[in-house]
Amino acid sequence: MGSSFGASSRPPPRILLRSSWQTVNIGDIAHTPGVLSLLRKYLPEAEVTLWPSNVDNGIEELLTTEFPRLKIAKPGSPALERAFEECDFLLHGSGASIVAERDLIRWREETGKPYGIYGITFPLKNSWQTVPRSKEALARSVDVLDQARFAYFRDSKSLELAKRLGANAPVMAFGPDGAFACDLRDPEKAKRFLEDNKLEEGKFLCCIPRLRYTPYWAIKEGAPFDEAKHARNEAMKEPDHEPLRRAIVEVVTQTDLKVLICPEDRSQMAVGKEMLYDRLPSAVRERVVWRRDYWLTGEAVSVFVRSAGLFGNEMHSPIMCIGQGVPAIVCRFAEQTSKGFMWEDIGLGDWLFDHDSPADQEKIVPTVLEIATNPKAARAKAAQAKAFVEKQQKRTMDVLRKQFSI
Repeated sequence: MGSSFGASSRPPPRILLRSSWQTVNIGDIAHTPGVLSLLRKYLPEAEVTLWPSNVDNGIEELLTTEFPRLKIAKPGSPALERAFEECDFLLHGSGASIVAERDLIRWREETGKPYGIYGITFPLKNSWQTVPRSKEALARSVDVLDQARFAYFRDSKSLELAKRLGANAPVMAFGPDGAFACDLRDPEKAKRFLEDNKLEEGKFLCCIPRLRYTPYWAIKEGAPFDEAKHARNEAMKEPDHEPLRRAIVEVVTQTDLKVLICPEDRSQMAVGKEMLYDRLPSAVRERVVWRRDYWLTGEAVSVFVRSAGLFGNEMHSPIMCIGQGVPAIVCRFAEQTSKGFMWEDIGLGDWLFDHDSPADQEKIVPTVLEIATNPKAARAKAAQAKAFVEKQQKRTMDVLRKQFSI
């Protein structure tokens, strides 16, 4: 690849990546290695420092093993102070909103250096809130967008909302969630897991459950119990999982495939057992595997790529599947942000379903069966979406590269 840096005496670009929001969800983990993989591919000269919120549970070691040149500057550390002095550009990674909005303001005020925003959802209310954000909060967000060199939104509805509110960054466009580029692998763990559970490559589908609100009080120490969210979860967990159970039954009884019930976050092993596995007919359960413990992103991706596809109520496991050319169905509901609509943006609207629409719910089972019985066509559809995403990734990275030649 040609470079505007390598042949000159100009120092390499130094990028401060603000990402790594939490480690209780393999999707939130995947944001960071995804963007790092893109930087490694398209800006290999760059020196990258990660400014994380959280890299516990083995994630710091995972990242430094995969990206040995990566520096990590934790909040409040001398390393972060040096990064503010030395880095040329702050890149805000993918998330459910401008997650580190106040950090972008701090960067701008303390350094006067440029920043960009990569692959976010821009919601009227964040996924953990039950009421819309205030006018003042929205105005602050619009100001942060205005002063960015670029703002990429991972779904077109977010882009439309930002424009409607008056945001006017020099570049505002659709840009894929960074997790599409996550290519972490842990093939040995995946192989052991599949062998232990008699799952053969290409002979099983993955299914991921999800409650309306992530019950952080059950998986994060010190997180307060939310009675209203818990009540909503309890009210909707049966209607949100009944179509998935029917799909599992039909796959097992009509094809030679098995089904793996697996998690995206730490709460979903229990949800999968209660709402899916335990409620299946005993004859069906014989060909269904329930994963009883959490896993990290590398093992999950290594299992997904050996599957025939994935369906369920989550977003980022499907993202990682499509990033590897694996078919994936997304089921969403009103409590989520607009991120699910990215499936329409990348040409997979036929694989996006709304649990709040009875008509949509009725399409879930036949669509899962179509993937199970026509794997070649499903793979071709996934590959087409992957190619579209990769084209957009290159375009976004070209814009980032230009920031260092201004």
